Amino acid sequence: MLLALLALILAMGGVMLLQKALVPKFGLDLAGGTTVTLSPVTQSGGATPSQESLDLAVNIIRDRVNGSGISDAEVAKAGDNIVISVPGAGQEEVVKLVGTTAELRFRQVLAVAAANATPGKLPTAPATPAPSGGSTPAPSGSAQPSTTAKPTATAKPAPSGTPAGRALSSALTAPTPAPSASATGDAKDAKDKATPEPSGSAAPSASASAPPAQEDPMAGVDLSGVDPAVAEQFKTLDCTKKDRGQGVQDNPDKQLAACSDDGVAKYILDKAAVKGTEVAGANSGVDSTTGEWIVQVNFKSKGASEFAKITGQITSAPQPRNQLAMVLDGVVISAPVIEEPIPGGQARISGSFTQKTADDLANQLKYGALPLKFVQSSIEEVSSTLGADQLRGGLLAGAIGLVLVVLYSLLYYRGLGLVAVASLAIATIVTYEAVVILGHNANFRLSLPHIIGLIVSIGITADSFIVYFERMRDEMKEGRRSLRVAVEVAWVRARRTILIADAVMFIAAVVLYFLAVGGVAGFAFAMGLTTLIDILVVFLFTKPFVAMLAKLSFFAKGHKLSGLDAERMGREAPVARTTVSQEG
Repeated sequence: MLLALLALILAMGGVMLLQKALVPKFGLDLAGGTTVTLSPVTQSGGATPSQESLDLAVNIIRDRVNGSGISDAEVAKAGDNIVISVPGAGQEEVVKLVGTTAELRFRQVLAVAAANATPGKLPTAPATPAPSGGSTPAPSGSAQPSTTAKPTATAKPAPSGTPAGRALSSALTAPTPAPSASATGDAKDAKDKATPEPSGSAAPSASASAPPAQEDPMAGVDLSGVDPAVAEQFKTLDCTKKDRGQGVQDNPDKQLAACSDDGVAKYILDKAAVKGTEVAGANSGVDSTTGEWIVQVNFKSKGASEFAKITGQITSAPQPRNQLAMVLDGVVISAPVIEEPIPGGQARISGSFTQKTADDLANQLKYGALPLKFVQSSIEEVSSTLGADQLRGGLLAGAIGLVLVVLYSLLYYRGLGLVAVASLAIATIVTYEAVVILGHNANFRLSLPHIIGLIVSIGITADSFIVYFERMRDEMKEGRRSLRVAVEVAWVRARRTILIADAVMFIAAVVLYFLAVGGVAGFAFAMGLTTLIDILVVFLFTKPFVAMLAKLSFFAKGHKLSGLDAERMGREAPVARTTVSQEG
């Protein structure tokens, strides 16, 4: 047991050294951070948002922040605004995460074009003659639609021979280009695909000399069945601009002209087949076959049937109408080709995700869409609300409490008190390592409520060894049992009491953590953490250490300084008996 605990301490210390994390991260009150004020933007202009929608937005933002780690962030209403305080400087990525609407739609692609393709605008690259077979490849320098989640990903070309392919597809030199996004279900993966050029033909390079093309880049785009107003918006839409519609609250019951997330392509999308409200959950993970990061989306019962229906309908549609676009906050993050219906209520979003971007997207989808669109009205760095003096005062109070517990243990239990002191020292080391590792891996930030919770844990640990020691002393009273026997018998009885007491404490901490917010939740988390550490220390250190000391004659024979002597435990010393005879 002792070796297992030592191995755990060394392993945690090794993680700290590898991550170069030797000190914990601090919260708002101890280190300051970033404060952002979000102002709501309603559909009807200057109308005041309802308090219900603001309350819902506060809850969703708070859940998103907690989903990014135990960050000790504060989210509160200030009039019609929402104020978010995030510990640490440079938290722009967290601010972006909590402020987006994150409404996911699944829409059928009706048309696609290059991001800067507008009527009358000529392509910038020279055109090339069509190869035999009737297909007309686009210039190799022209832009192509992207289905990836990041701008650096390889864009998926549309098959040549179709209107979109003639206008947009790059010259293919390899017969099977790699897919860049996919949507999969339980039955079979539905992957992005690209049809190669006709056999016997190779696409000429962009450097081949040819007269400039005079055709309209929009001429090959099929706009049949498209709302004329949306078609006009699509023609004039320029996705190369920095503001290309991010955060737009689109109407799911109407067609939409939208840009890709990387700004390379623009789409006309049909009415939403599946809405984000039908998403039951989302999780990030790594594809076991490709090793790429993906986001797995699970639908509710209604959403599962709607998803299976739309994927079944578009499988036989021509390119690009056999693509299903995943639209998040008004931009297309992925538009894979659907090969077969996808039942089972699951979809997979893939692309050039990193672990962080996959986690962020999963958290956005998991914790729901904001009922309002927000704009940042202010963002500023704030200093700590508690200075170094307050921090030193809190640590000093904890140190005084620890010293008093140590002195009492040594005065009352004497030699046996060394076990209590050593238990407290081990608990302190494990707690410090846990706080540091959580800080650098789960964004745990130490604030004053956390410190208070850690100080309270001193009493929790002290209670555990007091219960054990008193049980052991009871077994030894009146000379009923030797020390070695008393150690084992007392442990059987004491561990049940210790586990029950710690279980009650842990349940109280869990309930308090989930029902409270802010500092109270931080206090509850620290108390729950130290309760688990107390169980670890008592089982792996305190009991084995006492069993080891019981083999020493200093404790086994009840030396006066051992704390197990007969006088201290109330045992009666043996009385010599004499016989008195009477002479008659």
